[in-house]
Amino acid sequence: MALIDLTHRITAGMTTYPGLPGPRISDHISREATRERFGPDVAFQIGEISMVANTGTYLDSPFHYHGDADDLASLPLERTADLPGLVVAPPAGRRGLTAADLDGLDVAGRAVLVRTGWDRHFGTPGYAAPDHPFVAADAVDALIAGGAVLAGIDAVNIDDMADPARPAHTRLLAAGIPIVEHLTGLDRLPAEGFRFHAAPAPVQGMGTFPVRAYAVV
Repeated sequence: MALIDLTHRITAGMTTYPGLPGPRISDHISREATRERFGPDVAFQIGEISMVANTGTYLDSPFHYHGDADDLASLPLERTADLPGLVVAPPAGRRGLTAADLDGLDVAGRAVLVRTGWDRHFGTPGYAAPDHPFVAADAVDALIAGGAVLAGIDAVNIDDMADPARPAHTRLLAAGIPIVEHLTGLDRLPAEGFRFHAAPAPVQGMGTFPVRAYAVV
């Protein structure tokens, strides 16, 4: 058995999605302060972080796009943890994953992870370039019809950011299928035969939150 981390590390000031502020990370209680209070043999730290929910590798719950749907707190754990995984990829030279790329694949009950290699640009201006990869609308419909339980991608957005209709977010989340964006390291996974985990903290009234995404192979 091998554990494969598929998560970008969260660091102070990092850029995840263009235009969103990076996290601020600091001590709420420092080791020096606790030594002064408890003596030289006792030192601990309580950290403090301020960030937008769309930071690092994160999960979108249905509430992100649909206010009457499951938020992070009500999203069933069965939708985010210990899922049989499947890795798919668009052909080289094509941006969008289409329904044809899913022909003959059994997506039912699976976390379908779209490997594009775009994670190599993470943290650079090129990550949000207009030619970023995405999942096309017909592939979205195929995932829903096929019974996928989660969709993920190693790119800046599962939708083409030039398309204001956002079909992947709108339709997948309406179908109760959570989305994990900004994955990394999908090239280390086999096409199938692994379990995928990406459970967020159960924050009530929020639609997105960072996850520690990983695979058990």
